Formats: sequence, C-alpha cells, structure tokens
Amino acid sequence: MKVFRNKVAAITGAGSGMGRCLAIQLAQEGCHVAISDCNEAGLAETAAQVARHAPGVTVTTHIVDVADRAAVHAWADDVAAAHGRVNLIFNNAGVALSSTVDGMQYDDLDWIIGINFWGVVHGTKAFLPHLKASGEGHIVNTSSVFGLFAQPGMGAYNASKYAVRGFTESLRQELDLMDCGVSATTVHPGGIKTNIARASRVSPSVNGLLVRDAQQGREEFEKFFITTPEKAAGIILDGVRANKRRVLVGPDAYAADAMARLLPAAYQSLVVRETRRKRKALMPDGTPAAASEGERA
Repeated sequence: MKVFRNKVAAITGAGSGMGRCLAIQLAQEGCHVAISDCNEAGLAETAAQVARHAPGVTVTTHIVDVADRAAVHAWADDVAAAHGRVNLIFNNAGVALSSTVDGMQYDDLDWIIGINFWGVVHGTKAFLPHLKASGEGHIVNTSSVFGLFAQPGMGAYNASKYAVRGFTESLRQELDLMDCGVSATTVHPGGIKTNIARASRVSPSVNGLLVRDAQQGREEFEKFFITTPEKAAGIILDGVRANKRRVLVGPDAYAADAMARLLPAAYQSLVVRETRRKRKALMPDGTPAAASEGERA
C-alpha cells in the first residue's frame, strides 16, 4: 500500500503514544481513522488532535478492551459500517509486566497475554475479512525488541511478544500464498517514549534480584526510551509503504536484532553478566531490597 489517502485505518491503543501518532500522521495523509482504547480521556484527546491536524478526515472512536474477543469483533463490524470499508488495522495496544517466572501470578500472566497476544489475534481475525473485502489491506502487528531477544524478569512480556512475531510471520506467508490483496508486517520497537513503564505491573519478585523496588525498576526501564513516538510512527508507516515483513524501530532494536543473530545462545550469558554488574552498582552492600505485596503495582 503506497498511498494512504482515502483509505480507512483502525488503530488500537490510540489513546496515547505510538497509537496517537499513527492516527495523526495517517490523517495528515488523508486517511480516515477509527481509533480505540480503554482510556476514554486519552482517546478523546487523540480525536481532538486528529481533528486539528486534519479537519477533512472522518474520525470514529470506540472504547474497546482488546482482550475482549466479542468487543473487538463488534468494533470491526462497526468500523466497516461507519466508514464503508477498512483497509488497515494497527494492532498496537500493549502492556508490560516485570516479574520472575517463579514469582509470577497467573492473573498477571492472563492479563498480559490477553492484551499483548490475544488482542493482536482478535484484531487480526476481526478485521481480516473486511480488509480482504476492500481489495487492498494491511495488518500491522506490534511485537517488541523483546520479541527478538529475551531478558530476565520479562518472561511473560517476552512470551507475548515472541508469540506476536510467530503469529504474524506465519500470517504474512499465508497472505502471500492467498494473493488476496492483503499483507502483514511485524513491528519490533525498541524503547519508545510512551507511558508503558508507568502503566506496567511490577512484581515484588524482581526486588533485590534485578532492581531495588518497583519505582526504581520503572525509572530504569524508562532510561531505555530513546525514540519518540512521532518518529516511531513515521518508521512504521514507511514500512507499510514498502510492504516490509519486519520493521525495526530505533537503534536499540537494530542492536538487539544483531546480537540475537550473531550470538543466538551466548547473548544470554552476556545479559546475565551485565545484569549482575548493574545490580551490584544499585545494591553495593549486596543486601536485597525488601519485597512486600504492598509494593506490587
């Protein structure tokens, strides 16, 4: 898809960050947008910004929990009815969880898989028939740099993002074989300056092992946010125009990809060594921080 003008794009997680920037940039190119999020205030602000930047396009909003299969399918049908067609779906909504596997709660695991993986599956399945009916469509599924390599304390997040990668790469091959006018791209962002860290869940199980406490963990996480959501959105849209199978966003994503390719097993030892070095710097006396359920986000 080389041109977005007069196309219709649906975007999840559009209440802030990359989702908001995707909506604005698409609208500026004359693309009508259907945006969704669980954050009603954020979604309204995105709609207002789209209207200011591109007053000639149509914008529809829906409060949608992407983990709710029926809600996503209903939204897809509503978008097609309201706009007459759908050409693009950006399955962008995502959350983060920091926890050891040993300390992980099943409820937290269900939560992150429900949004990060099942949300992508729901959006893909719900919108694919509409994209095929349009004659020209594209599915854009957001994985992560953590869909390229693993890190301690991120087992559930890694699992969800690796799953998105495998799901979308298989989907792309099927669409190529179908020759149905629809394509798919997997996006692997590195650290993007969004509110994902502040909204993340942090288990006490990482205290003393990886970080001092939940707040310090979030602060450390945010230090790696080096790419603006505006730049990330532009890179993603360029990837769609080029019909890329994989889009890496940010220099850290390229570095992680290179490390995983060059050292597919040995990189894990390097990560452990670096994590130990950082832990020693944070807790030089070697005393683990206290872990209390009250600290759990």
